[in-house]
Amino acid sequence: MALLGTASLCAGFALRAATAPGMARWLAQALVAESLLSAVWLGFSLSYLRGDCRESLARWRIPLGVVALLPIGLSVVFGEQLVESVAAPAGGMLALHLSLLSKALNVMLLVSQVWILMNLEQTFRSAVGTMRWRIKFVVLGLAIIFGARIYVRSQALLFSTNDIHWLGIESSALVIGGLLLVMAYARTGFAEVQLYPSRALLRSSLTVCVVGGYLFVVGVLANLVRRFGGVESFQLAVLVVLLGMAGLGMLLFSDRLRQRIRGFISLHFARSQHDSVHVWTEFSLRLANIRDQAGLCAISAKLVAETFEVLSVTTWLLDEHKNDFVLSASTTSQSGELTNVDSPLRASSDVVNGLRAKPSPFDIEHESEPWAQELRRVNRTLFPNGGDRWCIPLRVGKMTLGAIVLADRVNGAIYTAEELQLLQCIADQISSVLLNLRLANEVARSKELEAFRTMSAFFVHDLKNAAASLNLMLKNLPVHFDDPEFREDALRGIGNTARRIDDMIGRLSALKQRANSQPVPADLNELVSDALDNIEKVPDVQLTKELQPLPAIMADREQIRSVVTNLVLNARDAVGPDGRIWLRTEHFGHSVVLSVKDNGCGMNPAFVRNSLFLPFQSTKAKGLGIGMFQSRMIVEAHGGNIRVESEKGKGSTFWVSLPVQKTEVSAD
Repeated sequence: MALLGTASLCAGFALRAATAPGMARWLAQALVAESLLSAVWLGFSLSYLRGDCRESLARWRIPLGVVALLPIGLSVVFGEQLVESVAAPAGGMLALHLSLLSKALNVMLLVSQVWILMNLEQTFRSAVGTMRWRIKFVVLGLAIIFGARIYVRSQALLFSTNDIHWLGIESSALVIGGLLLVMAYARTGFAEVQLYPSRALLRSSLTVCVVGGYLFVVGVLANLVRRFGGVESFQLAVLVVLLGMAGLGMLLFSDRLRQRIRGFISLHFARSQHDSVHVWTEFSLRLANIRDQAGLCAISAKLVAETFEVLSVTTWLLDEHKNDFVLSASTTSQSGELTNVDSPLRASSDVVNGLRAKPSPFDIEHESEPWAQELRRVNRTLFPNGGDRWCIPLRVGKMTLGAIVLADRVNGAIYTAEELQLLQCIADQISSVLLNLRLANEVARSKELEAFRTMSAFFVHDLKNAAASLNLMLKNLPVHFDDPEFREDALRGIGNTARRIDDMIGRLSALKQRANSQPVPADLNELVSDALDNIEKVPDVQLTKELQPLPAIMADREQIRSVVTNLVLNARDAVGPDGRIWLRTEHFGHSVVLSVKDNGCGMNPAFVRNSLFLPFQSTKAKGLGIGMFQSRMIVEAHGGNIRVESEKGKGSTFWVSLPVQKTEVSAD
């Protein structure tokens, strides 16, 4: 924005210049500023709100370097030769002709400005729901600013002249665009989201079509002016075309107008509100590569938001262990906000039980039961005129899997019977895919456990071999006892074998068969303290403990102690000299949470996502990869869950959530 202001300032000095050379000199300085701002805004348009901005910049680094650096080089090296001043006749206006170098510079600036609008267009088209509402005025303001510059560049190339009156168009567009940017940040603040635009840019860009159509119309008008009219009529015609295109862009950005046009056509021409075949085909294509429930929920929420013009679409999934709903995806939240254990977004079992009596979509606002009030509370609206909130249960037969909540519909439009029927069809398809994913996960876990039991048998075989070698050594010991070297080797071998056997037995024997848990009322703080007392202290590792008062839980004391021990040992192995480990317990709703945080080496996202909780997967050179697999099995057997956040080189944080004893919950 500072560079845009600098270019306008140089243009203002050019308007006040008394001579043609002075005006040409200031216009040359303005072109230098234009060259610099094109490079900066190209980088901005490739990174604005994009979750993959580094990949995007790397992918376009060569074209970006050419389009950005060549104009800068031309404007800096040949600054004084870019604009040629020609003496005007008496009483006439000063004429500023473009040199050949200036024409080449204007072509490159025109290409870069079109590219800027293409990138912003792709960012806007990738947004959905509230995210599109947040960035609408930002994109519109920048479109006006650079649209006016595209107009000025095309006029300069067409007439090979820099008309000083065109400078007012750029300044006016900058004022209007700046006001729109102020409006955008005043209504949404500086909160940003992460988008991943499609790479199919050139073949589907509306910007290319609009600019190409505009240049074609301008060329036709120029030929008509050459035959029938004067320059004044041409300027008026081009101005009308430019204003018409700007108005069209504003109309295209209006969600309400598009919805009213669609409703008018549906009312007066008796056509279907939605192309069901297209919606179904699009939905099937998007689900083709789904591998987990989170991806399914995110894509489903986005599709519903786009199809029904709804800004807030939220997907809730059933947590079978706790019999409540947990937020899985939303068009109003970033993905990182949904996985924060410290502020779990849940709806109680009362909501689950209430939805079991609702087999079809229903209006939440017209339900007066307490569970409906809770459902409204956890699905807030952002706009007072967004219409009623609707809920679509996700069910397969009599099994409830989750729910989708729609809020903040554009213009508060009422859902028709046709739309509710289409919503029910989409919900049935989502439920079917969701059930298939859960069944596939159960089958995969069963196969993993069976494979692990098979592998444990091989480890037991190795233990027998180690025992056999020890027996052989004991048999030879009386014969060679007087040999000092033999005694030294024997003692070293016995010690190494004993340590290996002890480690393998401790980690594997409990997993050969499923352990029988014996839950009793327990205090998590006490279990944490017991586990820490049994862990050997390391002098150069600082351990900080913050245990808050907690309600009782039902737990197998030995198993939960083993989970705490494993987490602390892993953290101790991950930190280096002067490392730190933090332990904290807290009470959230119906759960108690233990967090173990370290500032160690951390783990890469791929390992956390694909391998951390699988058997025989470890980042430690001598690790067996069993501890986290066993810990997850124990925690889930207690009705809880374990989650992790880790960043390579910065450390890891594990959260273990366990349900509070039922008697404690009823007392509250």
